[in-house]
Amino acid sequence: MKIAAPPAAIMAALAASAQAAPGYAQAGAPAVAQLREGSHDFDWETGSWTTQLRYLPEPLTGSSRWVEYRGTSEVRTLLGGRANLVELSVEGVSGRIEGVSLRLYNPLSRQWTLNFANVRNGLLTSPVTGAFDDKGRGTFYGMDSVNGRSVFVRFVISDVTPNSARFEQAFSADGGTTWETNWIATDTRR
Repeated sequence: MKIAAPPAAIMAALAASAQAAPGYAQAGAPAVAQLREGSHDFDWETGSWTTQLRYLPEPLTGSSRWVEYRGTSEVRTLLGGRANLVELSVEGVSGRIEGVSLRLYNPLSRQWTLNFANVRNGLLTSPVTGAFDDKGRGTFYGMDSVNGRSVFVRFVISDVTPNSARFEQAFSADGGTTWETNWIATDTRR
């Protein structure tokens, strides 16, 4: 699924992620005062979840072959809500995915960084940075490399209720003009 988005919004979000770091503030980034205090934005997620995952294993190639997995996510709150740890373990006909996501809240920028490591290779992916809005939707942006080329990454957490949530990742190889979704997970509380 490709979705158009204005590149300026992407660049502003990426710039805002660096705003609180000395020497890294960029013109056009939203002021920290505009972002709400969000140190407890992930409190709803603590606990055990059944995870249904659809994954596009060959992103940005034109492939439409999705693979499906089912398993669990265990979420623990750390540091009084300013961090959490997600353990993902899912299986499907294509094998098993096990990973860990560490989310950290930066009180200076009022944003979260999401850092994922796949147990298969033990490597951290590049983090995505962002925040939740007043309606409970979290939007996070970053950069990564896919098949040797740099891409924008967008990660969205939506449809959050006390017992369910949706997680969606997309890549853009054209500077944020179009997006290809490559990861959709739905969690249901166990």
